[in-house]
Amino acid sequence: MGDYVALPGVRTWYETDGAEDAEPLLLLHGGMCTNETWGAQRADLAAAYRLFLPERRAHGHTPDVEGPLSYGDMADDTVDFIEAVVETPVHLVGWSDGGIVALLVALVRPDLVRRVVAIGANFRPTPEIAADPAMFEHLTDDGPATAPLRDMYAAASPDGAGHWPVVVRKLADMFAVEPALTTADLSRITAPTLVLAGDDDMMTLEHTIDLYRAIPASQLAIVPGTSHAAPMEKPALVNRLILDFLTKDPVPTMLPVRRAAAHQDT
Repeated sequence: MGDYVALPGVRTWYETDGAEDAEPLLLLHGGMCTNETWGAQRADLAAAYRLFLPERRAHGHTPDVEGPLSYGDMADDTVDFIEAVVETPVHLVGWSDGGIVALLVALVRPDLVRRVVAIGANFRPTPEIAADPAMFEHLTDDGPATAPLRDMYAAASPDGAGHWPVVVRKLADMFAVEPALTTADLSRITAPTLVLAGDDDMMTLEHTIDLYRAIPASQLAIVPGTSHAAPMEKPALVNRLILDFLTKDPVPTMLPVRRAAAHQDT
């Protein structure tokens, strides 16, 4: 089921799933996408959590806004959504742009975040970290690569299919310069965080490892034989990794290196 909520920044569409008395979990979709892309995760995650699935400004059923798009504004919208709709701290599971938004929310409002799963996320602009920068240099609103995304947008957007080229231009401008986080910024994230990516993801593995290393209470999962679409390509494995991280405390490892100091404190 879905409904709109009037937030300060934008009238936002969201869906819910799972038992109403279960712990809340926000699913944050990727850029140019809609909640439709969470199809392979919803049943497994809804069996354990109360799911909230907001569609960000200019995505899905949520209208565009005047001016440029930015991750900071999307993070602010997410904070407003948590406070207005959920009214309690949440787990954040974000994919791609949704993972970036999740990291920003964890930075600016740690009091609202329990745990974070960042799937295929980056903390620097795309030109700096893309495994194949040419993919984004030729990003067009009518190309074959964006055709499935264009169809999803046309089916849901209150702005109409004709607004799609405007959204693509705004997102391309955002991708070129955002996000602009540093490892020092990431070191301030206090929420336990799972950094998850495909072994053939859109950002380099080196960048994913930098993200993992910068967040103090983090874990890393690289899903073999997958791309940026790992949640669709190997949903059973990805869902198991997400649920294991969210529901279980870290095991006491026998030979800690990165976590040696924490191991000695316990």
